[in-house]
Amino acid sequence: MGATIDSTVFAYAEDFLDDLDREQPSLMRSAHDRALDLGIGSLSNQSSSLLELLAASIQAQAVIEVGTGVGVSGAALLAGMTPGGVLTSIDLEAEYQRYARELFESLGHSHQRTRLIAGRALDVLPRFSDGAYDMVVADSDPSEFPAILHQAKRLLRIGGLVVFNSVFDSGMADPSVRDFEAIAVRDCATALRNDDDWLPALLTVGQGMLIGSLRARD
Repeated sequence: MGATIDSTVFAYAEDFLDDLDREQPSLMRSAHDRALDLGIGSLSNQSSSLLELLAASIQAQAVIEVGTGVGVSGAALLAGMTPGGVLTSIDLEAEYQRYARELFESLGHSHQRTRLIAGRALDVLPRFSDGAYDMVVADSDPSEFPAILHQAKRLLRIGGLVVFNSVFDSGMADPSVRDFEAIAVRDCATALRNDDDWLPALLTVGQGMLIGSLRARD
């Protein structure tokens, strides 16, 4: 009979991954602190490590990120992508992207590997080419997740991944929570699960990660 996973186990996993394959862990800790100071939070070590692993496992060369923040998730993606891979990251806040660019440069990533776009994702995504991307990663306004999923199906190559971070923050797992964000995340998860073109997974990593691998496209 398996033991219940509690906060001690999560803390152990966070500590275990704290400095894993991070060339400059102090920079990452500073980025986490900056995000907290700005009130936007940042991904857990577990979530960052999984993003890096996913990018590496599919040899991602072209990745779209919705929600730049201060660059924590982007740094994980860049670490996992192929050496010449390009990360396109979209955020409404140009100030956050300035911090992210500083982090990427401090970690040794060439500016040619990043394209930071200040704007609303649903205005920007339709401009991108069909089937040209390996991953679409969203850590942004949960109410936009269904629309981002719709765009991801067009943008991704077959075998590409869509990833929604921090999905449990919306309250999706509690049926009594009926606000707009929780309903939108549930709708996104249901659409992913019910579409045979996707292979879905819902993981309890960090604050929850909803993942889909594109198997086919109508």
